[in-house]
Amino acid sequence: MTLPPLPPLREVIATHGLAASKALGQNFLLDEQLLDRIARVPGPLAGETVYEVGPGPGGLTRALLRAGATVVAVERDRRCLPALAELDAASGGRLTVIEGDALEIDEAATGAAHVVANLPYNVGTALLVRWLGLEAWPPWWRSLTLMFQKEVAERIVAAPDTDAYGRLAVLAQWRGAARIAMGVHRSAFVPPPKVMSAVVHIVPREAPAGVSPAMLERLTAAAFGQRRKMLRQSLKAVPGAVEALAALGIDPARRAETLTVDDFVALARALSD
Repeated sequence: MTLPPLPPLREVIATHGLAASKALGQNFLLDEQLLDRIARVPGPLAGETVYEVGPGPGGLTRALLRAGATVVAVERDRRCLPALAELDAASGGRLTVIEGDALEIDEAATGAAHVVANLPYNVGTALLVRWLGLEAWPPWWRSLTLMFQKEVAERIVAAPDTDAYGRLAVLAQWRGAARIAMGVHRSAFVPPPKVMSAVVHIVPREAPAGVSPAMLERLTAAAFGQRRKMLRQSLKAVPGAVEALAALGIDPARRAETLTVDDFVALARALSD
């Protein structure tokens, strides 16, 4: 499934006056080979549906279409819509553009899809937590392939008892397999951000039985919100949590970063009843 010849992305940006907006957390990727590499991370996409957030001028969108995917793209920046309309016209009916805020979209209505996105920095973590915290499981998304600042990516895949380990690691790993698929140098972006980036790939797996995602989120927010304190102090805000620690044989003098993902799951299960 090929695309007809398209103008270079820099030309598209210049034609439509698409200077990246700092307020919207935009940093555009223009390297077509790099974009094709990102599109290959979730595996073969021919005939698959991909949900993309923040396509901007459509660089990653092009790569996804070249890979044979049908793309549903959500863009809140109205300046980008004419450029995306041109790509839509060239896509052979495989691109649907939704104008709106991704935090307010009912993504499940798109059906099962792989999520592939160069997420705007200012909403990336919020969207990830939303997608990881769904009550219904397996989720509507088949995989998540997401660009983050490198520091955030490292927090998502971190192991217990490390500086990067925290709430994001637990939420990403308790019913999913998370890995860093590739690093991306800051020079690849226009404009270059001050930090390095990385692409994280997450695949859902079977959820542990009897655990409320909302309870797990509450526990991790409390525990890591005061990570320097002992659990007996940080978990006081969660009724029954300190008593549940004792029942599970977890020393309440420990700190949050020393608990494994399984420990947090067991604690959330004990409190989910």
